[in-house]
Amino acid sequence: MRVLTVNAGSSSLKLTLLDHDDSVLAAEELPVVGEGIDEIALRRALDGGLGDVDVVGHRIVHGGERFRAAVRIDGEVAAVLRELVDLAPLHQPRSLAALDAVSGALGDLPAVACFDTAFHATIPAVAATYALPAAWRERWGLRRYGFHGLSHAWVAHRAPQLAGRPVADLRIVSCHLGAGASLCAIRDGRSIDTTMGFTPLEGLVMATRSGSVDPGMLLWLAEHEGLGPRELADALERRSGLAGLCGTADMRELLARVDAGDARAELALGVYLHSLRAHIAAMAASLGGLDVLVFTGGVGEGAPRIRELAATGLGFLGVRADPTADAPVTTLVIPAREDLEIARQVRSVLAGRNKASPVGE
Repeated sequence: MRVLTVNAGSSSLKLTLLDHDDSVLAAEELPVVGEGIDEIALRRALDGGLGDVDVVGHRIVHGGERFRAAVRIDGEVAAVLRELVDLAPLHQPRSLAALDAVSGALGDLPAVACFDTAFHATIPAVAATYALPAAWRERWGLRRYGFHGLSHAWVAHRAPQLAGRPVADLRIVSCHLGAGASLCAIRDGRSIDTTMGFTPLEGLVMATRSGSVDPGMLLWLAEHEGLGPRELADALERRSGLAGLCGTADMRELLARVDAGDARAELALGVYLHSLRAHIAAMAASLGGLDVLVFTGGVGEGAPRIRELAATGLGFLGVRADPTADAPVTTLVIPAREDLEIARQVRSVLAGRNKASPVGE
């Protein structure tokens, strides 16, 4: 079975064609224009080797409360996905535009939706529930959904293999560090806690996102400075995080500026690491301990200095900064392979095994 995985991100559309053994037959990265897809470039890519496919797997950012596992797409499913746009207005439209464009180009091939939120459907109520009025929570579905689920699910699948231990034995903290960043506490192959919440804004300090901030401060800004929802949303999403602290969202540039003695960059790095260490410790507390710490994503994989600096403050958990030292906690770097996780879920759906179950099984 050849699976075409479709991953619509904020700036690109990643297409990967995988063979039955997960070998990559072809891959293409196309630009995204606004919320739309360049259909001419897409058809050219499909005609150039990506079109010889048996089934398509789509990364969909938000599955709401209804979709707790991957699901085959039909008319009813597609309609519900469009109803969920309000929950992820910055991300869901691109996923749906990619779905429409690929379906239009490839016709009636089977297609499966794989959700970033679904892996976190196993989070217990005590971790998923906000202490807000019940009427609000029930009316609008206010809860912690979590994101980056496909990346964290791949970590849950791959980490036990690399650690050489059964998934049931492991308490894993997965650190997906990229432009967007989140952590996940994984026990028995299931997500039991995560740092992102109702939106991808909650949690860690990120490249341009603020991470968790005092909601009272936002109310104060709205009242005293007259800032409306759109201006606040734009600032929190695009002008905060590392960019807001020191003017750059690029970790490589930030580290170079730290080495040059730039005080703003030093502060930004310190804030980033403080947030990262604190949230890793929180995830470990949810697990009742820590066996494996995993770094993935662009920064997690490509910035060893960040890994070392984070580990320096986590010795009390059994993490060691020296990768050659014996340590109670195994630290791994696992390349982010959302394409492989999508393909794995697609095959499970078509085989009738699409129930939410431990990914290590």
